[in-house]
Amino acid sequence: MKNLIDTSMRREKADFLFKNAKIVDVFTNTIIKTNFAVKHGYIVGFGNYEAYEEIDLFDSYVAPTLIDGHVHIESSKVTPSQFAKAVVPHGVLTVIADPHEIANVTGMDGIDFMLKDSENLPLDVYIMAPSCVPATPFEDSGAYIGVKEIEELMAIDRVLGLGEVMDFNSVINCDPEILGKIEKAKEYNKIIDGHCPGITRDNLYAYALAGIKTEHECTNIEEMTDRLELGMYIHIREGSAARNLRDLVKGVNKNNISRMMFCTDDREPCDLINHGSIDNNIRMAISLGLDPIDCIKMATINTALVYNLKDVGAIAPGYKANFITFNNLYDFNVEEVYREGTIVAKGNQILFGTQNTPCENLMNTVNMKSLNKSDLTIVKTGNYMNAIKIEPGNLVTKKIKINADKYFKDIVSNSIYSKIIVVERHKNTGNFALGIVEGFNIKNGAIASTVAHDSHNIIAIGDNDDDILLAVNELRKIGGGIVITSKEQILGELALEIGGLMSNKPINEVSNELENLKIIAHDNLGVPDEIEPFMTLSFLALPVIPEIKITDRGLFDVLENKFIDLFD
Repeated sequence: MKNLIDTSMRREKADFLFKNAKIVDVFTNTIIKTNFAVKHGYIVGFGNYEAYEEIDLFDSYVAPTLIDGHVHIESSKVTPSQFAKAVVPHGVLTVIADPHEIANVTGMDGIDFMLKDSENLPLDVYIMAPSCVPATPFEDSGAYIGVKEIEELMAIDRVLGLGEVMDFNSVINCDPEILGKIEKAKEYNKIIDGHCPGITRDNLYAYALAGIKTEHECTNIEEMTDRLELGMYIHIREGSAARNLRDLVKGVNKNNISRMMFCTDDREPCDLINHGSIDNNIRMAISLGLDPIDCIKMATINTALVYNLKDVGAIAPGYKANFITFNNLYDFNVEEVYREGTIVAKGNQILFGTQNTPCENLMNTVNMKSLNKSDLTIVKTGNYMNAIKIEPGNLVTKKIKINADKYFKDIVSNSIYSKIIVVERHKNTGNFALGIVEGFNIKNGAIASTVAHDSHNIIAIGDNDDDILLAVNELRKIGGGIVITSKEQILGELALEIGGLMSNKPINEVSNELENLKIIAHDNLGVPDEIEPFMTLSFLALPVIPEIKITDRGLFDVLENKFIDLFD
């Protein structure tokens, strides 16, 4: 501190003097044209300073580096060190990551890997301790994290709090396990993230009363307002499958802006590389009429304050010299990215190296009984069937009833409906369930994946049993990932050997392979362009998002909190 103060008082030289900057002041919503000095990675003052090195920014705008307030790195299909290669050039130097995907497969070993692989990067990866492993009692995951494990995680400095509390029914019904986890977070004075889509207003009172402070699952202004009125903070999400920003920014105003943040939640590697991360949220929000500086605040200081990150989120003395440069306040295209005064990315190119962390204990996680074609046969036992209807751009699905005779006719003619199957793949229990989906529109093929939120059993969808079986069996051979089949041929696959969720390959390779699979899904199998095929499929297995989902134990009515029969 003495060195910093002496430099601030001009008794010592600064390490760097950045000249001719137009600083976005997130405290006063103004632009300040000045120079700023950096010592030991921290900003020490504005104006003219002697420095060992002067860097002219040529009247570029300067803003704090961006913070993703809620993200699952595993959804990028790569390791944290590879994820950093995608987001750092887009100006993101801090993420609040919930590793409950890998935790649901491999438990504490998976969390340990995420912590180790994210060390020594220009990206600061903070962790939220997964609160729901398994996500609910209505599915079978590969691991269990209880109160004891949560306490172990709370003692780690990089663990900022308790991850999204998805099992809201357990909270409002005072389940001792989830309340015990919440109490541990409070004992360590750490924040608790929420996840409560579709919850009624009366139930929301109890949920907020438990001390849950954030929500990223709002899909409309009414839900957002309900939570704001109870003192919660809102993450406005723009992911690959869940695209809620366009609807929610209409409700952002000067009265509630301090409660607003941005997040991506789940974003595919090709979207991260081609369109960006939180910078994409900012550009979209500006294009929809929000003030650019307000958008930058939502991506920086607001999130830093909520998660008690004291030295990032602003350009001011005592804050780390983590900043981005850009030339146009409205286009918001990041040009340079600095961490503690040192450039780490320029022109969308990284200027840092990455590492490979051993992960042998996270391999070979597909452990399931073989299926026969007879297992996939649906026998008519009623006149109507409960089915899942997809809503493009939304994780919420609709529960619909379809005429059974119409289904059996359409499944033969490759028309409206797809068959979906979830198979337990962790402990070889033999559990599996069948269902019907409207809106995926697969023709002459199938898609299978070990990415199925949040227990990550095998999920497959298709219009014929032969292709579904071929895709599932291929997943077993490659140790997890994504497989597309058609006419009993494998059209493409992506191996995700780490827990069936992540690849050890460089992110550009994974992105290219995944992009090719998307083209196959749309062009060869007929999946509608407005449907993000793999992310959308993965969320059909998450029984905490209304209205209807499917787990390895059966069809689940989220609003009624119970399993339902396929035939009604």
